[in-house]
Amino acid sequence: MTSTDSAAQKAPAKDPWDLPDVSGLIVGVLGGTGPQGKGLAYRLARAGQKVIVGSRAAERAVSAAEEIGLGVEGADNAETARRSDIVIVAVPWEGHGDTLTSLRAELSGKLVVDCVNPLGFDKKGAYALTPEEGSAAEQAAALLPDSRVTAAFHHLSAVLLADPGVEAIDTDVMVLGEVRADVEIVQALAGRITGMRGVFAGRLRNAHQVESLVANLISVNRRYKAHAGLRVTDV
Repeated sequence: MTSTDSAAQKAPAKDPWDLPDVSGLIVGVLGGTGPQGKGLAYRLARAGQKVIVGSRAAERAVSAAEEIGLGVEGADNAETARRSDIVIVAVPWEGHGDTLTSLRAELSGKLVVDCVNPLGFDKKGAYALTPEEGSAAEQAAALLPDSRVTAAFHHLSAVLLADPGVEAIDTDVMVLGEVRADVEIVQALAGRITGMRGVFAGRLRNAHQVESLVANLISVNRRYKAHAGLRVTDV
């Protein structure tokens, strides 16, 4: 055994809950005028994060930001992407590909968090769609080769996010990505929201299962008139 091998064996394993300080990072939310994006912007700003909400129309973004308050700013999507350290993608699935393609330059080098759920709806309810790339997150990674793409925030109730009377949102956030350091940043960001915990859930190739589970949660919520989330046990 070499001295290097011996040192590696003696090195203590990193605590998976030892996450970085992300309090100084600027978070942009593309689709920040929609229910999920606006709710996330509110919760992160309430936690003390600097937040910019984005929209295709700057005036809509500014209006949404003023409604949220808490120091949130509004800008068009391109300006939001340029000014942010972390960019959450919360646009409708129908515009996902076009939006990201148009912002490829602005998102270059950025940590991108995709929370889009490709879903269809018919008389039987919600059902999962399967993008050609496998998932929305994998589509984002294909369209943004110069960005650091992760996936998270899929299973959150927009109603709970937006309700100022709800102090804590009791749920785990499944976080997926290729680079552990990027995943840990997103885990830490999720943990800034009271009641939430970010949990590593694998690489982007596993994002489809996470995205499609939203269809099941919609069924749960309709049956029980609830705002169901997820908890991962024994971790």
